[in-house]
Amino acid sequence: MADLSVTLCGVTLKNPVIPASGTFGFGREFDEIYDISCLGGVATKGLTLEPRRGNPVPRIAERSGVILNAVGLQNPGVESFLEHDLAWLKGKTRVLANVAGRTVEEYGRICALLDGKADFIELNISCPNVKSGGMAFGIRPESILEVTRAAKSALKRTPLIVKLSPNVESIPRNAAAAEEGGADCISLVNTFTGMAIDIEKRRPILANNTGGVSGAGIKPIAVRMVYEAAHAVSIPVIGMGGIACAEDAVEFLMAGASAVQVGTANFTDTLACPKIIAGLNEWCDRHGVARVSELVGTLRLN
Repeated sequence: MADLSVTLCGVTLKNPVIPASGTFGFGREFDEIYDISCLGGVATKGLTLEPRRGNPVPRIAERSGVILNAVGLQNPGVESFLEHDLAWLKGKTRVLANVAGRTVEEYGRICALLDGKADFIELNISCPNVKSGGMAFGIRPESILEVTRAAKSALKRTPLIVKLSPNVESIPRNAAAAEEGGADCISLVNTFTGMAIDIEKRRPILANNTGGVSGAGIKPIAVRMVYEAAHAVSIPVIGMGGIACAEDAVEFLMAGASAVQVGTANFTDTLACPKIIAGLNEWCDRHGVARVSELVGTLRLN
């Protein structure tokens, strides 16, 4: 059997497969289906300072090969997570605490509360910045630099992952801005912005009008962006976007990702992650790969 362990920012994961934020809750429901200690880690629901009820319904729409969501960061708040979920989850696997804020200061406060408790902090910078008229923090390199610096300054013991939005002018520039701001790792891609229309009512299906697009249909774009980001920075990259099987994960690893996150596939198959882990083992054995980390960045361009 191949060695599937990977090391990110000095932290060892038993394998590179991590359920993506917003698709796995805090892991309890999935643990009733399989033992989630088999996972490399879990990226939690996006955590905010205060509890959030999320957007009005309908907030999910299915289309061919993709799902649109406008859940709106529904979560119980960081204090509830610390009290009720963190210890249980850490007893199972590595914890990537995904955090979201409305201001730079909020990001810093949440990071300070989680410092030394979660294994990683994953910064969701696709959130609207209320001080800049609602433009997401992750759109411009300057705002990425600012919010990353604020988060990093609040962290003394926990590595910082910055999760990049794909709805930008330049992924390489934004990746470099996160690294300059002190990120220890980057993850990408977050969801694309999209719309689905009910043609009988002539109205958007989502109550929010637009939502984040994820699923198998975005994978080729995500692979390209991961490749570009990995070649723009010297820090590790976590890749995601449409991964549904082991072969998909291998693509991201070859493009330069050191680990992968699995999102929408968890909705279509609750056993997606353990199947991908088993499939990675089989793929490595068939191709004579002793350690899965040997695949990282091995893409050969024509």
